[in-house]
Amino acid sequence: MAKELVMPKLGLTMKTGKIVKWHVKEGDKVAQGDDIFDVENEKLTNTIQAPESGTILKIILTEGGSAPVLETIAVMGEPGEDISGILAKAKSGGDVSAEEADASGSAEKAPAPAQSSGKRIVAAPAAKKLAKEKGIGLADVKGTGPNGRITREDVENFKTPDAAAAEATALKTTPLAAKMAADKGIDLSAIQAKGRITAAEVAAFAAGNISAESAPAERETREPMSGMRKVIAQRMRASQDISPTVTYNTTVDMTQMKAGKDAFKKAGKKVSYTDLLVKLVAEALHAFPLLNCSIEGEEIIYHNYVNMGVAVALPDGLLVPVVNDADKKTLHEVAAEVKTMAGDARSNKLDPDHLHGGTFTITNLGMFGIDSFTPIINQPEVAILGVNTITETPVVVDGEIVVKPLMALSLTADHRAVDGSKAAEFLQYLKSRMETPAMLLE
Repeated sequence: MAKELVMPKLGLTMKTGKIVKWHVKEGDKVAQGDDIFDVENEKLTNTIQAPESGTILKIILTEGGSAPVLETIAVMGEPGEDISGILAKAKSGGDVSAEEADASGSAEKAPAPAQSSGKRIVAAPAAKKLAKEKGIGLADVKGTGPNGRITREDVENFKTPDAAAAEATALKTTPLAAKMAADKGIDLSAIQAKGRITAAEVAAFAAGNISAESAPAERETREPMSGMRKVIAQRMRASQDISPTVTYNTTVDMTQMKAGKDAFKKAGKKVSYTDLLVKLVAEALHAFPLLNCSIEGEEIIYHNYVNMGVAVALPDGLLVPVVNDADKKTLHEVAAEVKTMAGDARSNKLDPDHLHGGTFTITNLGMFGIDSFTPIINQPEVAILGVNTITETPVVVDGEIVVKPLMALSLTADHRAVDGSKAAEFLQYLKSRMETPAMLLE
């Protein structure tokens, strides 16, 4: 019996998902547990496995398309099954109408577009057959035949985004140039250029001017934001709109922290400065609960626990996994959890629910040599601590000049809840704990 594959709900807050990649094409047989597609949710990409064995009869939502959670995006079952009823009610639509499905008795007769625009796609039978073999959605192919009819040659010349990107990488081509070449059916290897092939050079080649030297340099390149970038943009803008913030800076003598970290390393117990700070900040938040609260309407909500967000940098954005009940865990439990979640975040294996519920965040740019910055609060929290680089600095101690490892802390706080004096007291307390050897005792 045919089974609908729906957009999965990954995490409590997920509302829509975007198909990043299909690992299968229509007609493929899959076994239970096989990878079938990658879905982007907020700032994570997860690989979804087949819930059972069967054949992929129809892909309704192609790569790049988005749909609400639990909406049908594909159909699997046994070859020859009548899935016209499923196709008729699928909100994303397909390039097969209900009438065509009834006539054919199967969704295998034509590939699907990303999302139906309500316009019927006209394609030659040979084009449909080749598109099915190649796993290409006809909605993505530009027809050059009469009235926009898609021909076999159109399908043969079509390049998927992945293929275009691979070709662009191999030939040192800008993404826009690769897309233009794919749209115009131009072989990029035929274009002579000294450096990267640009969109201007592709346009010149298409116009009959194949001299790369005569083409003007490409002045702009545009590409759509990734899902992660969109979420970051939305949340950071919202945070700035919601919270009137002030950033406070102080300098800490890291001599004892550095000695303690080195001692742990010699004992075979690897911990990072971030791990140490998670424990110390959790302690400080109990002493200053206002920094660990959130604001809802006209109420201040005090949290009697510390869920510590730890920012993790990724190639195309930032994730903030949360160490729940960090105040109740040992240093080494914290270190192990931070390491595991950071690794999961970088390999797209992080549980989406680990991105929510934080009460305070630590973000560390010290490894990049940053001396000071203004971190943006992760809503609905009221404060975030920025950690900067450690610099060997000459200082005067008892009338003598000595060199000490100094590090600046940058605390951004929401002035609706945290006044300047309270933020200063918090930093003063944290500084004293960081400069005290006893702070390393668990």
